[in-house]
Amino acid sequence: MASIATQADAVVEFIDRAARSDRRTVIGIAGPPGSGKSTLAEAVVQQLNHRAGDSDHAALLPMDGFHLDNELLLQRDLLKRKGAPETFDVGGLYELVVSARTDVGDIHYPLFDRALDRALVDAGLLRSTTSIVVFEGNYLLLDAPIWDGLTELFDATVFLKPSLETLEKRLMERWLGFGFTPEQAALKVHENDLKNARLVLEHSGVADLTLGEKA
Repeated sequence: MASIATQADAVVEFIDRAARSDRRTVIGIAGPPGSGKSTLAEAVVQQLNHRAGDSDHAALLPMDGFHLDNELLLQRDLLKRKGAPETFDVGGLYELVVSARTDVGDIHYPLFDRALDRALVDAGLLRSTTSIVVFEGNYLLLDAPIWDGLTELFDATVFLKPSLETLEKRLMERWLGFGFTPEQAALKVHENDLKNARLVLEHSGVADLTLGEKA
């Protein structure tokens, strides 16, 4: 794929064209697990803030803060599928996107703690002075009830579209980096991650800007 820096330049230029003057500009960056959307979103926000000379000019709000608690997933027999659409509080995410567009004051939102493997309520703060909000997550363009209502809330959307082969390689490297054995990593990738990746690739709406692999 094109370098993160090149992709970030393209997205920042795209955001400039979509920027609002009457309220916060709200952007959605979506893509399957392992696509690099989190890294891209971080680079975009850093670039926007650096250019503005203001660390609060743009903010990154990850969808991961809306993971349902493991206890609830256990009750619903969904813990093995953690990361699938049904394991998120999509209603809470929807409300946050609406608030980011309309509220003029500070907004608290949940963040996901990977070490604890749980979401921390109100751990994040979107300041009233922030002009651009970048949401990132797997399912921001998903064509499914409630999820599909998010699209109209974003002023512009970006979709990362790597090949399944690229995703498999990156996801294996991710789990191996977390200390999993090759067998354990392969199980996580093939029994959960790639299922979610195919869902995102096959059932996401068309983004305003799609970034794919280049030869």
